[in-house]
Amino acid sequence: MSKFLKIIAWLIGILVGIVALILLVAILVYPYEYVRRVLIWQESDVGDYLNNFPSRELVAAPTAFYFNDAPAEERVAGHFERLLQVDDFDAFLERENTQAFIVIQDDAILFEKYFNETGRDSLLTSFSVAKSFASALIGIAITEGYIQSVDDPITDYLPELAAREPGFEAITIRHLLMMASGLDYQNMRWAILNGDDPLTTYYPDQRKAALEFPQIINPPGEYFQYNKYHPQLLGMILERTTGKTVTQYMQEKIWDPLGMEFGGSMNLDSESSGFEKMEAGINARAIDYAKFGRLYLQNGEWEGEQVIPSSWIEESIQVDQGDHGSAYYPDEFGQMIYDSLGGYYKYLWYGYFREGDDFDFTAEGDHGQYIYISPSKKLIIIRNGTAYGELGNEDWLRLFHQFAGEY
Repeated sequence: MSKFLKIIAWLIGILVGIVALILLVAILVYPYEYVRRVLIWQESDVGDYLNNFPSRELVAAPTAFYFNDAPAEERVAGHFERLLQVDDFDAFLERENTQAFIVIQDDAILFEKYFNETGRDSLLTSFSVAKSFASALIGIAITEGYIQSVDDPITDYLPELAAREPGFEAITIRHLLMMASGLDYQNMRWAILNGDDPLTTYYPDQRKAALEFPQIINPPGEYFQYNKYHPQLLGMILERTTGKTVTQYMQEKIWDPLGMEFGGSMNLDSESSGFEKMEAGINARAIDYAKFGRLYLQNGEWEGEQVIPSSWIEESIQVDQGDHGSAYYPDEFGQMIYDSLGGYYKYLWYGYFREGDDFDFTAEGDHGQYIYISPSKKLIIIRNGTAYGELGNEDWLRLFHQFAGEY
């Protein structure tokens, strides 16, 4: 063997040794299940939520609600084809990894189609659309007196945080809903396994993760930073105050009242922990996601029943009168919301301005999950998919915004 090849073999041996040492340290520091998930599952995808994580069942409502039908497929498709400059909207959706695409206006289904081996009864995962459901449950819990106010310090409900660091007493439920807690959140760190994104996705005890891992780096309320520990903390507050699992509370307060046609599920961090993955773990059918959009479009009222107070809906989706400005959205993701799309973030929803006082708002999830709502047009757009496709998140949102404005 030449000297050069010996050096290469030596370097490879060192590299293998370093990797083995890192894995050994990781297994000693973190639960085996967490290390296994990160290494084998890698970046989370649709299959993880539908097949890999354990889940708790949501049962179809005793009485289903059905939208009216007013088919306008050619008109809707033609409008999107003009905006996209494509010849065949169905072919475009298929190519862009879409699973479901629904357009509803004035309570009637104009366009409802399914692609890539899915149908109306296919279970589709939501990713971060689940956060907007969590926001709704917090509003309901406040209405029912389980939680006193969004201005309550989170330590009133999670005293362990104050025992760990007194600074947590300054963080309120509102700060969590606004993604403005001042807690550190770094998607990835040098050791990979200690990044906040894998920890909040794959750690098998999310209660422990949310209570022990976040660190305060700035006073709350100063800036927006996307942080998946927030919905986990909100989920713990819900289960402690209501005395129910989040799935049970969801079933009683949203699934049944909205007449969900199909069952669904909420993913759990693990069988042993049994805590709902509040940041991304709702699985349902596309038509039932549309009903959640309808609830917000109708200011929380459903067939004569006020499921969520209209005051909470208004507080959740309308921009603060004292808009924080560009400096409030300092990172790349925040700048996309504020500068590029002309929007804002409020209570785990995204809002996008229109002319005058009008605005649209949306629940958004990774890989292109959307419940897009345009109040001025009484319009709901649902899109689920396995990936964004050639369009990015920003492109899909611009498309929906344009369509709603012109249709």
